[in-house]
Amino acid sequence: MSQAAGADRTSFPTNGPQALRYRVKGMDCPTCAGKIETAVSRLPGVADVRVNYGSQVLDLALDEAATPRTELEGRIERLGYGVALLPTAADLAMAQASGGAPPAGTAEEPEPPLWRSRKARLGILIGALFAAGFLVERIAPGLAGEYAYWPGALVGLAYYGRRAAVAALAGTPFSIEMLMSVATAGALAIHAAEEAAIVVLLFTVGEMLEVVAAGRARAGIKALAALVPKTARLVDEANGTIREVAAASLAIGQVVVVRPGDRVPADGVITDGASSLDESPITGESVPKPKEVGDPVYAGSVNADGALQVRVTKTAADNTVARILHLVKEAQASKSPTARFIDRFSAVYTPIAFAFAAAVAVVPPLLGADWGTWIYRGLALLLIACPCALVLSTPAAIASGLAAGARRGLLVKGGAALEVIGRVHTVAFDKTGTLTAGRPRVSDILVFAPDASERSLLGLAAAVESGSGHPIARAILDRASADGVPLRPTRDARAIPGKAVSATVMGQTVLVASPRHAAESARLGPEAERAVADLEAGGKTVVIVVRGAEALGAISVRDEPRADAAAGISALRKLGVRSVMLTGDNRRTGEAVASELGLDVKAELLPQDKLAEIAALKAAAPVAMVGDGINDAPALAAASVGIAMGGGTDAALETADAAVLNDRVGDVAALVSLSRATLGNIRQNVAIALGLKAVFLMTTVAGITGLWPAILADTGATVLVTANALRLLRA
Repeated sequence: MSQAAGADRTSFPTNGPQALRYRVKGMDCPTCAGKIETAVSRLPGVADVRVNYGSQVLDLALDEAATPRTELEGRIERLGYGVALLPTAADLAMAQASGGAPPAGTAEEPEPPLWRSRKARLGILIGALFAAGFLVERIAPGLAGEYAYWPGALVGLAYYGRRAAVAALAGTPFSIEMLMSVATAGALAIHAAEEAAIVVLLFTVGEMLEVVAAGRARAGIKALAALVPKTARLVDEANGTIREVAAASLAIGQVVVVRPGDRVPADGVITDGASSLDESPITGESVPKPKEVGDPVYAGSVNADGALQVRVTKTAADNTVARILHLVKEAQASKSPTARFIDRFSAVYTPIAFAFAAAVAVVPPLLGADWGTWIYRGLALLLIACPCALVLSTPAAIASGLAAGARRGLLVKGGAALEVIGRVHTVAFDKTGTLTAGRPRVSDILVFAPDASERSLLGLAAAVESGSGHPIARAILDRASADGVPLRPTRDARAIPGKAVSATVMGQTVLVASPRHAAESARLGPEAERAVADLEAGGKTVVIVVRGAEALGAISVRDEPRADAAAGISALRKLGVRSVMLTGDNRRTGEAVASELGLDVKAELLPQDKLAEIAALKAAAPVAMVGDGINDAPALAAASVGIAMGGGTDAALETADAAVLNDRVGDVAALVSLSRATLGNIRQNVAIALGLKAVFLMTTVAGITGLWPAILADTGATVLVTANALRLLRA
C-alpha cells in the first residue's frame, strides 16, 4: 500500500483537477526525475507536472475522475521509488489562516543511514553473492565454473530488469536500467558471468554513491532550516509572565524574549533592549550588527550580548529563512538553458548510441568476424552509452551554486539567471539606496523669497512630501520632525514621476521639484542658480520649493555612498565588467558620486529613460540592473538579469531575478564570480562526462577494455561529476 494512503486527505474523486504534492524517496538525480515526470505525465487527468530531484518533491494537478490517486502512486512505486503525500501551498496557507499547527509532512525529514536504503541492502546482497562465487570458483574451479557467479548477476538482473520494464511501459524505454539489464543478460548469454556479476555490483555501488552525493547537496539547504529554534520565550502581555512555546506557533504581534546567546525565533522588530546580532547564517555578513529599538531582526540570527524583546512581524511559514528555502528549492526545480539543451540532446543521443552498440555487435560478425567477441564489445558500448553523467552535469553544478550563494546571502531565482549573471558585460546601478545608503540627510536650506524663512520653507516641503516614501521625502520629514516643525494639512497631493510632488497647502499650490523641472513653473535668479550649482557640484541633491509661480527656496540633501561601494565597483572592474550608474538625480550630483566611486554615469533620467538605457546596453551584450526592488522594478525586469539590494525585504526577494540580502555592493561582484565558477564547473562536468565516454568508446571498440571498465566509465563519470559540483559548496 502507498505510504500516502493514510494521509489526512480523502482519496475520493473530486470535481476537477486537484493540486497534489509528494515526496518521492529515492529520486536522487535528473534521470530519476525524468522517468517519473514521463511516467505520470502519460496518465489521463494529470497536468502541471513539476519534479524537483534536489528536494525529492513532485507537484502536479490530478483529476481523480480520470485517474485515481492510488493508481498514480502505484505507478511511481512500481518504478522503484517511495512516495509520501505532502501538504500543498494551499494546505499551508489554510493552516496558517486558522492559526493551527503546520500540517504533517511539512518538516524536512532527516536523511536515513545509507545502510538502511534499498540500494544498500541490494548492494550488500550482490556483493556477498559475488564473493561467494569468487571463493567457490577459486577453491573448487570445476565444481560450478562460471555458474558460481550467476546468483549475484541474476539478483541484479531481476531487480534492474523489472525497473527497466516498468520504465519502458511508462514511456522511458532507453533508461540506464534497460541498458544495464541488456548488457547483463547478454554477458550471461555469451558465458561472461563473472563480468555480468561485476557489472551489477559496480552499478549498484555507483547508485549508492549517487545517493550519498545527493544527500550531501541537500544537507546544505536543510542546515538553513535548522537555524530557526524549535521553541520561543513568549511574553504574556496581560500579566507579564514568560512561557516557552513552539516557535512555529508564534503569531504576528506577539512579543518574545531573546536572551544573550539565543537564536531569534521569528522575524520581528526590537521593542526593548539593545544588542549585537550575528546574521551570518542568513545574510553571510560576518560582522555582528548592532541593533536597538525599532531595528528589524531575522529568525535564525544569534543574539550576542544583550537581552531583547522582539515583536513578531512574520509567521514561521513566511519568515526570511522560510522564504530563502522556498526560493532556493524553486530555483533548483527550474532548468537552466544549458540543462534544457542537454536534456534534448540526451533524448536523441541515447537511441542513437543504442543503435550504434547494436551495429557494433552485429555488423562485424555478418562480415565474418567472431560473434562472441563483437557481441561482448557491443554490450560494453551499451553501458558506455548511458547519458547519466551528462544529464547530471548541469543541474548538479547549478544546485551547488544556488546553495553556495544562499549560504552567503546571495539568492538567485533559478539556473537561467545564475547562468546569465556570469555572462554580463555591464552592470547598471541605481544610485539612491543602491550605491548610496538610501538614508539622505538635509544638509542645506536656502531661502530665495523675502517673505520666507528656513522654518516656513521646511514646513511647506514637509507638508507636500508627507505622503511620499521617497528617500528625499523621508530626509525632509526627519529634519522637520527634529526641528519641531508641525505638518500642515494638505489636499490634492499628487506625484509627477521623476519630476516633482505637489499639493495644496493653505489654499495655495506648492510644488517640490528638481531644479530642472521647477524651472517650468518658476524662474530662478542668477544668484539662486549659482547656489544650486555649487550644492550639486558637492554631490548634493537639490529640490526647489515653489508656491504658485514663485520659487521660495531650495533644500539640499546628501546621501553618502555605501562604505563598500568603491571597492565593489573596483571588484567588478577586475572581473572585466563595466559599471554604470543610472539615476534620475541631476547631472552634477550624479557625476560627483560617480567620480568618487569610479564608474560611468547617466543622470537626469526619467523612468522611461532608464528603460531606454537598459535596452541600448542589452542590445550590445547581456546587462544586469541593480536596484532596490521597488522603484526600479521596470528596469530590473527589462535587464538581462535584475539584482535587488533589499536587506531581505519582500520586494528584494520577489521583484528581481537575484537578491543581495546583506546590502553590500561588493556582493554583486561575488554573484558574478559565483556564476562564472558555476559555468566553469558545468564545462568541466560536460568534459568529464563526454571525455570518459570517448576514451572508453575507442578502447572498447579496439578490444582493450570490456564490460566492467565500461560500467566504471558511466558510474565513475557520474560520481566525478557530482563530486566536482559539490566543490562549489565551498566557494
